[in-house]
Amino acid sequence: MSSMSNHLLRHGALDEADREWLMLLSADSQLIADLATADLVLWVHTRDDNFTAVGQVRPSSAPTLFYRDLVGQQMREQWEPDVRRAFEEGRTVRSTEPDWFDEIPTQLTVTPVFSSRRVDGKRVRSERPIAIYTRHTNLLSGRHLTRQEHTFRECAEDLFAMIEAGEFPDPDAPEFSRRGAPRAHDGLIRLNPEGVVTFASANALSAMNKLGFGGELEGEALSDVASLLVDDKRHVSVDEALPLVVTGRAPWMTDVDSGGVTVTMRAIPLHRDGQRLGAIVLCRDTTDVRHQQQELITKDATIREIHHRVKNNLQTVAALLRIQARRVRSDEARESLLQAMRRVSSIAVVHDTLSSGFSQSVDFDEVFLRVMKLATEVAAGEGGQTIRPELQGSFGAVPSEYATPLSLALTELVTNAVEHGLDAGATEGRVVVRVERTDEMLSIDVIDNGKGMAETGVGNGLGTQIVRTLVEGELGGTIAWNPTPGGGTTVAIRVPRRWGVSATTAQLAVVPGADGPFPEK
Repeated sequence: MSSMSNHLLRHGALDEADREWLMLLSADSQLIADLATADLVLWVHTRDDNFTAVGQVRPSSAPTLFYRDLVGQQMREQWEPDVRRAFEEGRTVRSTEPDWFDEIPTQLTVTPVFSSRRVDGKRVRSERPIAIYTRHTNLLSGRHLTRQEHTFRECAEDLFAMIEAGEFPDPDAPEFSRRGAPRAHDGLIRLNPEGVVTFASANALSAMNKLGFGGELEGEALSDVASLLVDDKRHVSVDEALPLVVTGRAPWMTDVDSGGVTVTMRAIPLHRDGQRLGAIVLCRDTTDVRHQQQELITKDATIREIHHRVKNNLQTVAALLRIQARRVRSDEARESLLQAMRRVSSIAVVHDTLSSGFSQSVDFDEVFLRVMKLATEVAAGEGGQTIRPELQGSFGAVPSEYATPLSLALTELVTNAVEHGLDAGATEGRVVVRVERTDEMLSIDVIDNGKGMAETGVGNGLGTQIVRTLVEGELGGTIAWNPTPGGGTTVAIRVPRRWGVSATTAQLAVVPGADGPFPEK
């Protein structure tokens, strides 16, 4: 969960729909701050009738006023009168006198944030503001604005008016990845309601020139410029979203490829009181970004193929070991070969899972269920015993570098529980693997209902040495063998979670409501 989500849940009194609206708005907050050349702070009204900052953005187009974060803090007294007025009246309030912050004169502009919901096919604005935007503009320079700065601020004013009207962001707009999305200074084109360019920044003109357009953009209909670019289908690649973007009639994003150059274009329609004001079209030369993404896809595919081949090779080795085990006459040699086959097969399961996806982390629940089934089936062997393995809880996602040693260690423990923990005369046995995970620790207990530990304690065989090396050496954890009350053995593994996978304590999934691993029948 993001930091802003946490603050909204902790401080605000908003429902889920309004929280989602603010999350959508925050996705474009950097764009708005850059257009406004001002610091933006998003405030929510708290249950104790105060205002708390839940979001803050510094402009990349101007010096920031706030070198320390305001998120999580309550409203400053000097801003509260204007903020409370904007919140109660539901309209934008601008300070009439300079707002001094650390001896710097600023312009304070307070805009109420309204959401909207669809009712009977129409969008209806919320009755009250769901949040407040404060805009802090540095007045220290005192110089005249350039034409680009003036246009940027006009665009920002239009967006703030839409925010106040509950018309921005557009919840019906298609989702797209923000990675590689155009930013304000990558290139901005302003369109009038007819789709004619009234302003084009130097970077926007440069991007269009790279696509093959050699003229001036201002005064031209952007749709006509796009038509000139796509006349030669052999050299330009576009998709069906291009007409929506270049006319500015839909909040869409598209790529245009020409001669090895890729330009990403995003349209933001502007309107007020149901009337179209035109649109903002952001442009960015994303050629390098696309090349990097293609290289990553190629590398991911190569890594997946390597995992697939490793899995095949390991399965071949396991099959050879199995064949060899059937031919040897010595029981001790046969057992050693079967143990080696089992260990190789458990590693192959991890590589098989890695070969099926792009992520270098694995769903270890899926891996372990396969490993546990393999271990119990092979270990039960010719004894005729029926083994009932159970997994309680969830491992979650585990990075590949931890998945292999963890699967090997658990394979050894489950195998040992089946081969040595169960009574020789028993026809049925149970092995339970209980997992609990927190943000700091992964706790695993392997429990059997067999004859229990020997009086001399844990042995020092090859399997035990392997498990200790894997858990304590490669995983950096601890392992302990303890007798289980009522009979059997419990092996407790504690591994610090050093990977960044969000987790919560797992709930017992296989035997819900049970007081222990072996509930009464």
